[in-house]
Amino acid sequence: MDQTSLRERDIAYQIHPHTNFGAHESAGPVVIAQGRGVFVTDSTGKEYLEGMSGLWCTNLGFSEPRLAEAAARQFARLPYYQNFANKATEPAIELAENLIRHAPAPMSKVLFQSSGSEANDTAMKLVWYYHHGVGKPDKRKIISRQRSYHGTSVATGSLTGLPHIHRDFNLPIQGVVHVSCPHFYRTTVADETEAQFSARLVAELEETILREGPDTVGGFIAEPVMGTGGVVVPPKGYFEGVQAVLRKYDILFIVDEVITGMGRTGHWWGSEQYALQPDMLVSAKGLSSAYLPISALLINDRVYRVLKEQTAKIGLFGHGYTYGGHPVCAAVANEVFNIYRERDLIAHAKRVGDYFQRKLNDRAEHPLVGEARGLGLMGALEIVGDKKTREPFPLDRKMAANVAQFAAQAQLNVRPLGDAVCIAPPVIITEAEIDLLFERLDTALAQALKMA
Repeated sequence: MDQTSLRERDIAYQIHPHTNFGAHESAGPVVIAQGRGVFVTDSTGKEYLEGMSGLWCTNLGFSEPRLAEAAARQFARLPYYQNFANKATEPAIELAENLIRHAPAPMSKVLFQSSGSEANDTAMKLVWYYHHGVGKPDKRKIISRQRSYHGTSVATGSLTGLPHIHRDFNLPIQGVVHVSCPHFYRTTVADETEAQFSARLVAELEETILREGPDTVGGFIAEPVMGTGGVVVPPKGYFEGVQAVLRKYDILFIVDEVITGMGRTGHWWGSEQYALQPDMLVSAKGLSSAYLPISALLINDRVYRVLKEQTAKIGLFGHGYTYGGHPVCAAVANEVFNIYRERDLIAHAKRVGDYFQRKLNDRAEHPLVGEARGLGLMGALEIVGDKKTREPFPLDRKMAANVAQFAAQAQLNVRPLGDAVCIAPPVIITEAEIDLLFERLDTALAQALKMA
């Protein structure tokens, strides 16, 4: 395919999410043409080590034949059927069972969607539905956190705590409240210890609930480790305190495991790392290794019992999506579970994740790096202008973006998010490939240092 033609056609016809349109029209796209393991190749033949798993999602890499074969078998058998009313398909039944069996806490039922945004949107609606069912219809407010990411729909874009997702979209909608991001490095004060920092944020959460009115707050949503917010690892004691506050005020806990699930943190779920007890849990991305779009919302028995009573009162459950539980997508996700179990990929993710974190932490001494942070196979380097004061570079310097650009020149894809350079390679990555990843990242850091 003529490269000029591809570039011109893309500019002429396609809008790219999270992109500056004018800059894109000038620079044009990098067209990714094929993938192999943890590597992708662009349309010019240049190969990159894919350090972001696409968008935190291709956990099994870019060439797992068993997923293609599972899709082909299901396409030949039953390419689509709906999941409404009393209709079901075998792949969706099996996937629901897989999810419940591997859940990090006792869960009861699964509802399928096609994306993390849809699943988080559904969770928000179920908070309202649940509280109507228990006679507390005023408990409508949802508390989220600054720098969180839960999607970009009207509802989930409101839950997301990133300013550019709100600005000029008339978001957030009424009833969504944000509390502080638990990033100790960036938002600690004076000589505050990590324990004191956690206690302060937990107190802020309780104060927010009291200010809004406990009888108006119905849900709290959180990622175990913030992804798009810059791989923010919660400080010790944070979630323990948060969960105690939620229980005190009868607030449902939604855990967004879209990024942190399916081995990303070295566990099946990030919830396991922090002993989280969700009322609802959201899975997507790695659920199918992103080979096909599917998401799942798991709910516990406390929530399900009320939903069941609501449907008895109303006559049916008035929610769902055409492609929810799509049999081909579900078949692929079931094969993902089979592969994880047969290859013991959670143990692999823990082992190589520990190695990845050691290599990541070694970069904390670099002159541009203020903090190295992460968990399992997700990490970030905080780029700073002054290591002692933690002062970032001026926004117009775009230093994290420069590091990412130099990394791409060195055949490594990473993602700049704010002042952080974020990395989340496929779960199947080997130690040798991790070595190569950091060799290429070192090249990028050295190039960026020259222009600092």
